[in-house]
Amino acid sequence: MSSEIVDGWLRPYSIGEKMKALRLRKKLGLVELGRHTGLSAALLSKLERSKLYPTLPTLARIATVFDVGLDYFFSDERKRHVVAVAKKQDRRRFPERPGTADVSYFFETLDYGATPKKLNGYYAEFQKVAKEKLKPHTHAGAELLYLLSGTLVVTIGGYGYELEGGDSMYFDSSVPHTYMRSGERQCSALIITIP
Repeated sequence: MSSEIVDGWLRPYSIGEKMKALRLRKKLGLVELGRHTGLSAALLSKLERSKLYPTLPTLARIATVFDVGLDYFFSDERKRHVVAVAKKQDRRRFPERPGTADVSYFFETLDYGATPKKLNGYYAEFQKVAKEKLKPHTHAGAELLYLLSGTLVVTIGGYGYELEGGDSMYFDSSVPHTYMRSGERQCSALIITIP
């Protein structure tokens, strides 16, 4: 059987891309993955770039490291439709920082149960907290905030931006940032983060 025919059969499964996505999600380098699988970094690189297709035993070694079944690699993403419904009554409310008295916001995960996720969605309710009690935080990627109600001051890298209900902002979330409710009105937002 020609390599073109084999390539035609395997290309839609994007095995190399799925391998790379799993590795990056776990924040592993090729050399480190090689140590876990017993495979060389050069071979793993070729597999990720679809220059070679893995044998089933090789794929099983990789699957074991990431705790996925072989079926993970053989689902055709073009035929897969991811749907996850998170009912309001089933969502859980979490404080920004558990175990502290001064919590600037509570959040609920809106995309619970969605796999794989390409973004994360949250509903946040901001509390009245003194400015000196705010703790800047960071996370990889980018953030989009849409203020549903109230007035919110988002401080990014030391500069404050005041938002009113209906305003939105996009920013690099690897820069230290805080949220501070301004005023007495309820303040809530929809927040989307992209890793």
